Amino acid sequence: MANLLKRPLKLALIQLATSSDKTTNLSRARSRILEASHSGASLIVLPECFNSPYGCQFFPSYAETLLPSPPSKEQSPTFHALSALAKETKTYLLGGSIPEYETETRKFYNTSLMFDTEGNLIATHRKVHLFDIDIPGKITFKESDVLSPGNKITIVNLPEYGKIALAICYDIRFPELATIAARRGCFLLLYPGAFNLTTGPLHWSLLARARAVDNQVYVGLCSPARDMDASYNAWGHSMIVDPNAAVISEATENDEIVYANLAGEQIEEIRKGIPVSQQRRFDVYPDLNEGNIKFE
Repeated sequence: MANLLKRPLKLALIQLATSSDKTTNLSRARSRILEASHSGASLIVLPECFNSPYGCQFFPSYAETLLPSPPSKEQSPTFHALSALAKETKTYLLGGSIPEYETETRKFYNTSLMFDTEGNLIATHRKVHLFDIDIPGKITFKESDVLSPGNKITIVNLPEYGKIALAICYDIRFPELATIAARRGCFLLLYPGAFNLTTGPLHWSLLARARAVDNQVYVGLCSPARDMDASYNAWGHSMIVDPNAAVISEATENDEIVYANLAGEQIEEIRKGIPVSQQRRFDVYPDLNEGNIKFE
């Protein structure tokens, strides 16, 4: 059985408190990233919309231009801040997500940026499934009023460790992305996300554990900290789940960092004991991994 995770990896999820001031958000992110690095993390994750408030009314005014890449500092101060921090800390850095504006199409996206230990951009993921829900008496939200969806699955190879998959928040409700990523050899699925006080207690932990047990991989969900004075109240509870669906680290709703040490041996042990990857019946149902899949 191939070892998906080549060497132990310390993962940090930063449950960042965000405000309406982008400069303050970037400064706070820097402080927390340095803290996580000093604690030995080699892969650091920020939450969804970490540089801005979350909401359709905010996306246009906080959006940054990322293409053509690399953008100028004026076009995307966040891009350059993240790149510099990844290089400074010698860590892999997933910049949660930020609102993106593409000038050529005049479209807005919810976009994740991932940088390597030298500060190079190695992956971009635009949120594939937009958060459009209407739960009567609870919450109505429609990202598609402003945002456009991405159109690809994002898998990143970290040469020292192995492959990971990136997705954003509502993407976790669609198991196809996770299944394909796992079948393509990913040891970890990362979801910066901002569930709310309705969907959070119902499904946040459930979905993290489901994606982990379905695919026998590690899963990380990174939320903003909860701010009851904001127009959108994030659930918090950033968590790391092991391949056996056990929650091994979980935040409260506050500004904090959660850590976990990931080991390839745990994936191998679980898959050896319950070998679902060898027991699939593609004579009965189709193989998702052989379909029309977009990676670029």
